[in-house]
Amino acid sequence: MGRNDQKPDTRGTNLMQALSGRTETVVHLTHNDLDAVGSDAIHRRKHGNVFTIWASVGKFPSLLDAVAGSPGRGDLLSISDIGYQRGVEQRLAKARSNGWRIEWRDHHRWKDEEIRAVEKKTSLLHIDVAVCATGIVARDLAPDDPVAEEIARVVCDYDLWKHRDPRSKMLGQVVMLKGCREYVRDNFVGGTIVDAKVESEYGRIVREMERDIEKSLKHTTIIADGRYRIAFAPLYGYPSETAHAIRDELGTDIEVVVSSNGRISIRSVPPISHLIAREFSGGGHPNAAGGTFPFSLLDRLLFWLVKRNRHYRRLAEKAESIEE
Repeated sequence: MGRNDQKPDTRGTNLMQALSGRTETVVHLTHNDLDAVGSDAIHRRKHGNVFTIWASVGKFPSLLDAVAGSPGRGDLLSISDIGYQRGVEQRLAKARSNGWRIEWRDHHRWKDEEIRAVEKKTSLLHIDVAVCATGIVARDLAPDDPVAEEIARVVCDYDLWKHRDPRSKMLGQVVMLKGCREYVRDNFVGGTIVDAKVESEYGRIVREMERDIEKSLKHTTIIADGRYRIAFAPLYGYPSETAHAIRDELGTDIEVVVSSNGRISIRSVPPISHLIAREFSGGGHPNAAGGTFPFSLLDRLLFWLVKRNRHYRRLAEKAESIEE
């Protein structure tokens, strides 16, 4: 990890110290998946040195707090691949009052009132649900850069579930390995999409992934009382690939992959994943979203023992209630 890459779990005080001592004039606060990696690479192709902060969706507010509380000195805070969260306006206002210029590029779905609120606090807000965040960044920052265009094409292929380019699936998995996020990002900056190391790491992932998916399939629960055939499965690893395998094997319309802590990944044929996720403190895209089941201690115990829980029925009822 380079000196200007910050881990998503960096303690706020340490991050604020690093921000105060930074030499970079661009701070990029972004997610932690392939789309974020592509976005960061294009930022670096455009701006050179960039102070990058990788953020999970859950840690985004506290990390934005840390940036907002640090001296901006007229520098750019660029946010990408993270959607609106409640209370973000106050954080942006504080950042601006501390001297930050703020740009935000995202491809998740925002409500009109959310857009209006954030536009007032930023120099630029660019929302486009038709492409991935990397596509937006490439269009805005590097419209005449053929390498940026290729990065965006490969990343959007994975992030938008097109799966036409075999490299995209490979990269989407490898960037989640420890140390590989920055490795792939630096490859992108230099114009390399896939190399021998990425191919080797992916081969190891595939072997592990096949074992994990088989375990998820073994413990899948189907609810098919209404319009949709809905699958619920425990997550052992690789949520997107697990959902895809369940759909292929069991002919489902909606797949919900559940982590032991209650986090859920939703995939759906009907464009309602984001609407379901909102009921469970989450959000995302019409065909892919995430949220959280509010697990009690008993819920956790039962899920560990029998691989199902009471929230399955509630989610199924929510899905059936949505009008397409």
